[in-house]
Amino acid sequence: MTATTTRTAGGSETYGATGPGVYGAPDGAPPSFAQRAQSRVRSGFGLIGPRHGRHSLSVEQVDSLALPIGDDGVVVGVGAEGQPAVLGLNRPTPYDVVLIGGLWTAQVLALRAAATGARVAVETGRAPAWMQMVHAMGGGQNGMSVYDVGRVPPQGASAGNPVLVVRDCGMRPPRGRVVSGPWQAVLTLLPYLSPVAPRLMRQARLVGVQRVSPDEAAEIGRTMALPRADVDALPTLPDGVTLWCADRDRQYVMTQPTDAETGLLGTPRRMD
Repeated sequence: MTATTTRTAGGSETYGATGPGVYGAPDGAPPSFAQRAQSRVRSGFGLIGPRHGRHSLSVEQVDSLALPIGDDGVVVGVGAEGQPAVLGLNRPTPYDVVLIGGLWTAQVLALRAAATGARVAVETGRAPAWMQMVHAMGGGQNGMSVYDVGRVPPQGASAGNPVLVVRDCGMRPPRGRVVSGPWQAVLTLLPYLSPVAPRLMRQARLVGVQRVSPDEAAEIGRTMALPRADVDALPTLPDGVTLWCADRDRQYVMTQPTDAETGLLGTPRRMD
């Protein structure tokens, strides 16, 4: 191998090597890119990076990528086996929910619905109990508004702007001006069983029941066709536990607050 010096048009000199064996190339043939790179590495220029296998799967391995995907929505708590219980409120069809229970659970559901991007309109006769949530969320600019009973305006719900209307209007809520519709669910909170409760439960797509008296449990059992075991369990439910009933499906759910929810609303409780 011999060294050569070549003068360029600008007067500078470049140095190279010629002869057999340079970069592994035969005489007269220009070296390939791989040969030049190999020569630079051997000379101390550059480093060889980590060696990774190809990111590919065989046909038999594709099924291993499957993910357990269920309904999306609001996580209302955990079931008896510790699995998340999800309530899909944002739907393209009307969806009515009745909750016979405490204000605490209804407020947690409203907070979590707002966290999923839904606007929450609260119709209530006890506005101060809800205003702390509105203030905590930015004064009504971040998805929650409170209205007097019978004063909820049309919400303009859509697929990109779903709405949850919470009716906290006591034991005998009047017929609402704003009803459920596409992308607009309505949650009616009843603190106790009332004469209008059986009608509301029969019309609802989903009914949640928290701790009630034995007489109320018997009436709910007749209306919802609950098994005797569930009727006997309702008067003994701990705070934060709800029996959710939809058609023939029933599930006990424990609502566990986050630290932020506990700081704002306190610990789970059935009585307000």
